[in-house]
Amino acid sequence: MSIEVLVPNLPESVADATLVNWHKKPGDRVARNENLVDLETDKVVLEVPAPEAGVLSGILKENGTVVTAGEVLAVIDTSGAGADAAETRPPAESPAAAAKTEEPRQEAAEMPLSPSVRRLLQETTLSPQEITGTGKSGRITKSDVLDHLKKQAAPEAGQKAPAPAPEQAPRPAPEQNRGASNLRPEQRVPMTRLRAKVAERLLEAQRNAAMLTTFNEVNMQSVIDLRNQYKTRFEQKHSTKLGFMSFFVKASIEALKKFPAVNASIDGNDIIYHGYFDIGIAVSTPRGLIVPVLRDADQLDFAGIEKSIADFGEKARTGTLSYEDLQGGTFTITNGGVFGSMLSTPILNPPQCAILGMHAIKERAVVENGQIVIRPIMYLALSYDHRLVDGREAVQFLVTVKECLESPAHLLLNI
Repeated sequence: MSIEVLVPNLPESVADATLVNWHKKPGDRVARNENLVDLETDKVVLEVPAPEAGVLSGILKENGTVVTAGEVLAVIDTSGAGADAAETRPPAESPAAAAKTEEPRQEAAEMPLSPSVRRLLQETTLSPQEITGTGKSGRITKSDVLDHLKKQAAPEAGQKAPAPAPEQAPRPAPEQNRGASNLRPEQRVPMTRLRAKVAERLLEAQRNAAMLTTFNEVNMQSVIDLRNQYKTRFEQKHSTKLGFMSFFVKASIEALKKFPAVNASIDGNDIIYHGYFDIGIAVSTPRGLIVPVLRDADQLDFAGIEKSIADFGEKARTGTLSYEDLQGGTFTITNGGVFGSMLSTPILNPPQCAILGMHAIKERAVVENGQIVIRPIMYLALSYDHRLVDGREAVQFLVTVKECLESPAHLLLNI
């Protein structure tokens, strides 16, 4: 009996997907729910599992193909005859040689690959069978791929030019020129679906919004002192670390409650005022920038926010974020400070009308009560759509965030 492997149903906002990488080849045995192929969409990478156990008898769509929901990707033979045929297929070489050369490579190739490794293999046109994995249980890591590339390049770099004729002996130019040519490498790779979507949305924000940015600075001393005082007890009780982002989420929610226009969006000629607070947290991944969303963030305490952010970070690293994690959002926070950014103007995340940018904390000389003192200062930036948010509201919103952070009692006492 043959069973078709179909492209799963895609969300309404996603029209198609690109086939990234097959993990099996025709003739391979597959287990039920074993991942067969990765499909890349505008936001996430989808895994397509085998509906039944059997033998992959045919692949109908190759890597790089754009597919839509319901299309047939492959066929699995679930009959015993098909399985027996796969098991008794004559090897291409002697059994002894196959045992020495092919089995370890097949095992490495069948190991699950992380999204970053799959992407690197695709960009370098390498096959998992060519690489020996050094990770857990023989899993291929990104370092394994890079080491393999270095080994491939080493023989080429080590080759010497043919011995020159006697009259050319004093000129070492050929070997020097070869080394110089290797200093200008180029590589052309297709833009990922996620990168293309990010580019499209950023251009959309630039074209369709009257974007403006206002700035302020915040003294982080109170937050730092509070965090240092309770971070150990917090981690022991809640099994998660106390970071700065939970303070900014809480402060932003307080400001959004005072200025609901900043939490709104424009739909045609209508303004939609959201009565809930779904806060997007921008996360940088090897595939590009993504924004998972904290649903009903106003209902979460500090521990709930920190646990959710940690969970998003882990999912982003392993490529397991779902569409539900990325959909919606009424307001976004992005932290360029983790990369050392001092000041920037974040771009809106449509259809949201505002985004808060955090930056690096630096000790600066400030004046307090007529005295010059050193304080840990962070610059804040609020980009907003001037069609919906007036300058007064934007400035006061940022002042509210500043006040909540400089006096955390506002957050704890809800005043």
